Amino acid sequence: MAVKLIVIGVTKEKFYQSSEAEYLKRLNKYCKLQYIQIPSSKKSTQREDCLKMEEDHLLKNIGETDFLLLLDETGDSYSSRKFAAQLNELLVRTPNLTFVIGGAFGFSETIKDRANGKWSLSKLTFPHHLVRTIFLEQLYRAFTILNGEQYHND
Repeated sequence: MAVKLIVIGVTKEKFYQSSEAEYLKRLNKYCKLQYIQIPSSKKSTQREDCLKMEEDHLLKNIGETDFLLLLDETGDSYSSRKFAAQLNELLVRTPNLTFVIGGAFGFSETIKDRANGKWSLSKLTFPHHLVRTIFLEQLYRAFTILNGEQYHND
């Protein structure tokens, strides 16, 4: 199974880097996760210009056969167990599963149209660097649930 996580921007804060690295290491036990950081668009303060620049980079990293899920506050919300079940279903029926965490302005209409779905981690707004850690932890949690391991407590 191929799982890809594409994120916009480079994590600069060491505490975020450490938490991302920890969950990336833990996930190696369960899947081959391709973690791709693309540059954020700092060349413009105009929302549409930024989205277009990020769109171009995203499209270069999204394969034609990728099942694309955007992490977006307007997406479907799940409990950790339901998240694990949804992940399992996708891993069984899709060869290439790609998640994308957007930048400050979210996603362009082209990327939204290309997406197969949207998942929300919360209705709250978080810094996108924190969302990376939250998502990686939930992905790890989902794999431990699917494997019947002691990590998740109901």
